[in-house]
Amino acid sequence: MATIYLLPTIEALLNCLSLFSILLGYYFIRRKNILAHRACMITAIILSSIFFVLYLIYHINVGNVPFAGQGSIRLVYFTILATHVFLASTNVILVLTTVSLILKGNKEKHKKLAHWTLPIWIYVSITGVIIYLMAFHFYPPDI
Repeated sequence: MATIYLLPTIEALLNCLSLFSILLGYYFIRRKNILAHRACMITAIILSSIFFVLYLIYHINVGNVPFAGQGSIRLVYFTILATHVFLASTNVILVLTTVSLILKGNKEKHKKLAHWTLPIWIYVSITGVIIYLMAFHFYPPDI
């Protein structure tokens, strides 16, 4: 059971790797390297999916871990957390729709939606790591 407490660190690592894949995918598409872009984006989706499964496993086993920070940092933390959760749930729909558009061969709509999906996915990845650092390193819980 002690290994369950390693999951938040693994999840943060997956977020970082996913972010790297997303940024690399953006780099490749700007250079019109579609195959490399596709490989990076598939990698980011796989990493994000693994993250989500581990996130669920952790919270099913551990439950909600209260934020231990006190004072004004709580407002900062919960503001970041609220925007992260809202945009993460929105981004699932955006990513799936963006992927489905390109699979259907609708390159123009894919490109237009990707202009919204990309920055939201980047924000969600970065804030996920910030939340992890704040909750488990800067203000660690008593678990």
